Amino acid sequence: MTDNFTNNKESDKPILAICYDFDRTLTPDDMQAQGFIQDLGYKEIADFWYAANEFGVDNGMDSNACYMYKMQEEARAKGMPLTRKLLQEYGSKIKLYPAVEDWFERINKYGEERGIQVEHYIISSGLAEMIEGTPIAKYFKKIYSNCYLYNRQGEAVWPAQIVNYTNKTQFLFRIEKGFLEATDNRVNDFMPNEEVRVPFRNIVYLGDSDTDIPCMLLVNRRGGHSIGVYCPDTKDKKKIDKMFQAHRVKYIAEADYSEDSRIEKLLKAIIDKTVAYEDLEEFYETSKVELEEYAKEAQSK
Repeated sequence: MTDNFTNNKESDKPILAICYDFDRTLTPDDMQAQGFIQDLGYKEIADFWYAANEFGVDNGMDSNACYMYKMQEEARAKGMPLTRKLLQEYGSKIKLYPAVEDWFERINKYGEERGIQVEHYIISSGLAEMIEGTPIAKYFKKIYSNCYLYNRQGEAVWPAQIVNYTNKTQFLFRIEKGFLEATDNRVNDFMPNEEVRVPFRNIVYLGDSDTDIPCMLLVNRRGGHSIGVYCPDTKDKKKIDKMFQAHRVKYIAEADYSEDSRIEKLLKAIIDKTVAYEDLEEFYETSKVELEEYAKEAQSK
């Protein structure tokens, strides 16, 4: 897991946490299908996923664990041991959606202008090591994704962490409370609303498919913002329409991160709404203090 910052606020500004799925949210295809699977000798990408899923069913495995195992075993059989460096090299070849590379600085700048500290997170069932190899890895405060344990020779030997569609939600609670390390069990402790680092109303989740539904539902129910994205080339909205009609996603937009695109305008509107939320919270707190003082004065008379 990468952690480019400390767990504490860098300033007293309110925080807006933007959480992204990766495959088909920031990139048009599965990360493994952009060179790695082909180098294993597969002519059809679907054949690898079929083999991995069949292996998982036969052995009662989590779907993420079975694809990680197949990657590890087949790479070794090809004489290309799976190392962090190798996976990062494949990650550097991942194609990103339009303008993703300069998206983060634009959104950060707008947030700064409005008095909001914007943070970016990945919550993905892909591979952390591949994401680390992309040019955008530096923008993420934390990358929550599948990753490997490596032996002394640097070769992958076991999954160190598995992130599937249901346990993705734990990372939203980590972001909320500020206990960002995956091994920090304090995430289960009670925390008063006024002490949370990022209230759910200040959390945005971007995703593209059914595997993102648990996170989207959680964010929606707690007052945050869920965004369903679809490919700007194919314009295929079948999955997103299904999610929207079932009230699993609040907004939709093309995965086009260009300046003045729909998704940029949407995020700017969310930042503006965050400013308004924070102003209202301040009015609430001052109202509470004023009434407490009034009560004390009334008792003293």
